Amino acid sequence: MGKEKYNRAKVYEYAKKWAYSRNPHYYNYDALGGDCTNFVSQCIFAGCNEMNYNPNNGWYYINGNNKSPSWTGVEFLYNFLKNNKGVGPYGIETTIDKLDIGDIIQLSFEKNKFSHSLVVIQKSKNINNTLVAAHTFDTFGKKVSDYNFYSYRCIHLEF
Repeated sequence: MGKEKYNRAKVYEYAKKWAYSRNPHYYNYDALGGDCTNFVSQCIFAGCNEMNYNPNNGWYYINGNNKSPSWTGVEFLYNFLKNNKGVGPYGIETTIDKLDIGDIIQLSFEKNKFSHSLVVIQKSKNINNTLVAAHTFDTFGKKVSDYNFYSYRCIHLEF
C-alpha cells in the first residue's frame, strides 16, 4: 500500500510537549467525558501525519464539531486501528512486551468496558516499567501499573 513509516520519535516529542497542556489547534474534551483519546489521536497523527477522511469509519479531526468518532472515542479508536485497511494508521492487538514508543494501551476500570487511552513513551517487557502519557488525568512518565484498572489491552501500530 505504500504506507509511510510511523515516526515514533515525533509521537514521543508531541506527548512530552502537550501532556500537561492543550494544543489550541484541537478542542479540549475534558468537560465532555475526557480528553484522553483525543490526545492519543493527536500523538498518533504527529507520528504519521495522515488522516482517514472516510465519513463512515475513518479517523480524522477537522474541528471540535467535525471529527470522526474514532478520534475521541476509546472503542471507536480501537476498532479503527484494528480494522483499518485504507489510509492512515492501523495496528494489531498484542502483549505489553511487544509494544514500542508511540503504541497505545487502553484501560478498563470495569468488566468489558474500556474507557481510557494512553500512549507509550517508554517500552518495557512488563507493565511495571512501561511508561505512558495521557490526558484527562494529565501525565507524562507514569507507570501503567500505577493505574487502578480492571484490565488492559495493547495496540501495536504498524503504520
